[in-house]
Amino acid sequence: MEVLKNKKTLQDFIERQKEMGKRIGFAPTMGALHNGHLSLYEEAKKENDLVISSIFVNPTQFNNPEDLEKYPRDVNRDILILKNSGLVDAVYIPEVADIYPEKAVSQHYDFDGLENEMEGKSRPGHFDGVGTVVEELFRQVKPDNAYFGEKDFQQLAIIKKMVEKKHLPIKIVGVSIYRADNGLALSSRNQRLHEDRKEVSKIIYQTLLKVNDWFRTVTVPEIKERVADVFDQQQGMQLEYFLIADEETLKETDFFYKDRNYRAFIVVMVDGVRLIDNMHLE
Repeated sequence: MEVLKNKKTLQDFIERQKEMGKRIGFAPTMGALHNGHLSLYEEAKKENDLVISSIFVNPTQFNNPEDLEKYPRDVNRDILILKNSGLVDAVYIPEVADIYPEKAVSQHYDFDGLENEMEGKSRPGHFDGVGTVVEELFRQVKPDNAYFGEKDFQQLAIIKKMVEKKHLPIKIVGVSIYRADNGLALSSRNQRLHEDRKEVSKIIYQTLLKVNDWFRTVTVPEIKERVADVFDQQQGMQLEYFLIADEETLKETDFFYKDRNYRAFIVVMVDGVRLIDNMHLE
């Protein structure tokens, strides 16, 4: 596996691969890798000649400086995980100057309102940061296909919209949420939780399963009341928000229309760690 530590090295590598007609699959990360990340590379391996990872903790998508500071970082561990997986041909580990040559500032994007829903309401500018770093990585790596997990479903929708609006020749592939045996959606932030708290946090997934059952017979306002009641009974957990939204527009709904697809979204604080999850409603 090639370890590419600056933009020039990456560009030389990509140029050689393109000359050989290689089809490139790419999944960018912020490191702190786990099996959820590896599931992206498993999908990429099936459809491409070459699989590339990147590790870059993007400063412009953090609203809270403390969150940026606390974000887990262990590049040597991450490189070892990628090497041992046998799934990745190269990893790009840029410096801030490789992504932001002048100043670490986001571009402004219009994502047709997707950026104003859910996470966007409490994290102003977050998706401008996401769009900026992903667009720059796309322009540097030049992938044919790019892979993102559905755990960050809003981010996936934002990236699809950015590619559409920028007319980038890249297919965006959403990959199903990778879960621990107890159902907890894997996340880099989970590493900050003690094992016993990870086990208790399975209530998040169990609640989404119940929502999927209730969805057939119960009104949205009543579902929201039931979810709130569940987390009122949990110690050390705080429900930040729960909502059901149209999968295409991400707009919250209080009523189900038969011709639309819906998804439940939930954010829970567990011992100061912010856990997000979602589920398509059948």
